[in-house]
Amino acid sequence: MAGSGQRALRAVSGQGWVRGSGPAVLSRLRDAAVVRPGFLSAAEEETLRRELEPALRRRRYEYDHWDAAIHGFRETEKSRWSEASQAILQRVREAAFGPNQVLLPLVHVLDLEPKGYIKPHVDSVKFCGATIAGLSLLSSSVMRLVHTQEPTEWLELLLEPGSLYILRGSARYDFSHEILRDQDSFFGERRIPRDRRISVICRSPPEEQSPGCSPQSTDPPGCPPPVTDSV
Repeated sequence: MAGSGQRALRAVSGQGWVRGSGPAVLSRLRDAAVVRPGFLSAAEEETLRRELEPALRRRRYEYDHWDAAIHGFRETEKSRWSEASQAILQRVREAAFGPNQVLLPLVHVLDLEPKGYIKPHVDSVKFCGATIAGLSLLSSSVMRLVHTQEPTEWLELLLEPGSLYILRGSARYDFSHEILRDQDSFFGERRIPRDRRISVICRSPPEEQSPGCSPQSTDPPGCPPPVTDSV
């Protein structure tokens, strides 16, 4: 990890957006933790940003998430999209999910302020299935994955604006993931300055979803307050 004696060994993508603790974990998660840089054009990124800003501006940044996993954030869930944004989300579905895979109807939108961050967590099986796919807008960031039972096994994903990340299978269930805070935001020796970051996250549904509960980004003790904004 950044600051440790272990440095990048090779990139899963072949282009340097994924680094890890060793060849074995890189090979094992080659198809389970994927980064697709440049997935969005600048125009597509701006389309999503402009559509999301009105709902996000109505919310204040929060510093006491209900399960203490996120700091400096605001969030919403969205079900209705413009035609242009629907086309973008369809591309995400085609890239990250199987052709017959059902997705959760609400897309999770998470806005981190420049000093905001996400602590290590594993998404709850109560609210999320085997695949998570997220678009990154506005700012680069580093996502760190650490094996929950073997903490010496780790990956780091460089998420640039316009990129798509996909977590599935072992990367989703066996590894915690976090977004590093600005002062810790390094990808190997490379400093990755943080600014405001918006992520647009699609998920497959859990096998059994609790009635009345919305999918959330962290492992919850129960049903959190709803954050849905359907406009």
